[in-house]
Amino acid sequence: MSDETWHNAALALKLLAIDPGGLGGVVVRMRASPARDALLDEFKPSFGLRKLPIGISDEQLFGGIDLSATLSSSQIIENKGFFSTESIAEIPMAERCSTPLAAKIAALADQGLTKGFLALDEGIEEDERVPEVLADRLAFHITPTGRAPTVPAGTLPAGDPIDRDVALEQLTALAARFGISSMRAPTLAMRAALAHALLKKRDHVTEQDVTVAATLVYPHRATMVPEAELPDSDDNPPSPPLESDTPDEKASDPDVNFPDSDILIAAVKSLLPQGLLNGLVPAGTTRQAGGAGAGQKRTSNRRGRPLPSRPGHLDGTTRIDLIGTLRAAAPWQPLRRQQQPNREGLLFRPADIRLKRYQEQSDRLLIFCVDASGSTAVSRLGEAKGAIELLLAEAYASRDQVALISFRGESAEILLPPTRSLVQTKRRLSALPGGGGTPLAAGLQSALILAIQSRAKGMTPTVVLITDGRANIALNGSANRIQAGADAEQVAQGLRASGVASLVIDMSNRPHSALNALSGTLGAPYVALPRADAHRLSGAVSAALGG
Repeated sequence: MSDETWHNAALALKLLAIDPGGLGGVVVRMRASPARDALLDEFKPSFGLRKLPIGISDEQLFGGIDLSATLSSSQIIENKGFFSTESIAEIPMAERCSTPLAAKIAALADQGLTKGFLALDEGIEEDERVPEVLADRLAFHITPTGRAPTVPAGTLPAGDPIDRDVALEQLTALAARFGISSMRAPTLAMRAALAHALLKKRDHVTEQDVTVAATLVYPHRATMVPEAELPDSDDNPPSPPLESDTPDEKASDPDVNFPDSDILIAAVKSLLPQGLLNGLVPAGTTRQAGGAGAGQKRTSNRRGRPLPSRPGHLDGTTRIDLIGTLRAAAPWQPLRRQQQPNREGLLFRPADIRLKRYQEQSDRLLIFCVDASGSTAVSRLGEAKGAIELLLAEAYASRDQVALISFRGESAEILLPPTRSLVQTKRRLSALPGGGGTPLAAGLQSALILAIQSRAKGMTPTVVLITDGRANIALNGSANRIQAGADAEQVAQGLRASGVASLVIDMSNRPHSALNALSGTLGAPYVALPRADAHRLSGAVSAALGG
């Protein structure tokens, strides 16, 4: 495995040298060492490398007015930006790059003003990583392990030629199987396949090119491991094909070759990072090194970590950034003095006003939505109770807030509103009743309402759904399995549209296809835990939430 990571790292650098602008760049997660230096020595792009410090200022990055030269010469003199010279930007200690700087660099990349990045990630801890906004735009993420091999890697057979549209379709479907939602991933994988074809001196894409591209671009982006497709249960028989259905034209064309999806999946699986679920946290949510919980970052006018000031108007709720205002007005003083020679002091205009901004962290709220119906069974409900108690203890230690919703019979009930009281939470949980139907839609609806209410109070909600997936009670209280499933799907769409992060735990004896599909609608990680005890269940949830 270690040899393979080194060979893939070297291959990724070769492909990046061929198409640095199209592939975006590479994240090299290695500590500074002779081995890393030897690896990077093989990177020979057509453009030169230029170091981009993580402390670079906006003036150095974008260019702008040279304040001292402008004031001394009485005419506007501008500095050139970092990317005015064609080069590949090398970012040392990229794991320390701030999110605002990463967003600015990403914006320049989206405008086509950059020629690729070599991000050197020297982080030790799991949470020390290149900001996602930048890493998502870089095709490769390489982490060589062990010693560098001395034997060259073997090569896959080239295979049959593949139409480019077919290859892109296959790569897009493969990305979906691994839970990759970014559409940049299949696009970057296609560029990698084309670069690999050029490396092999071919004018067409083959199965080998597609397989290599998938193994280099997808593993670090994966959020789930594809499961074997389950046969439909008796409750959900397959629907008969419609008479109007016609075979897909590409599939029926004998001249078009499709890569074997099982081979592609196996190739990507072999390189999936260990602890895959550790990276699954709600978007914009962080967890501090000391264990304290933290929700999303919010922009504030009054308190928090200072951010760069912005132009604006004073309306009584904002605060002026005096230094920023002076810097904006200074270059225009000679011109304004000519227009108003009788005025004394500095001359300001409304466009000079700069307002202070701050960033603060909101509290995170974990909403446990627990299936207490008869289908969950007494023993499984006991496991869920034990797991939630363990999770609540962790949430209490990290100062997260927690809430508990139970659904059974014909409705859902909020047993515990948002609180940090561990004693009160345990008391409510011990009295959790079981039995009756499974109103899954009602449980999700209650979770959505509570999440929206908590967000209005400044919290960042995350819904943890624990169920076996057998919804059989509709929102109107009727025992209609088909309507119950449709209602659950509709509420799940509402949860996703509202931007509420969620996690689905399937506790049925066998992974349930309907619940897997529901997690896809929610845009949530799906974790199947048959025969799980309380410790295993709580461990899976903690890992998925970044705890």
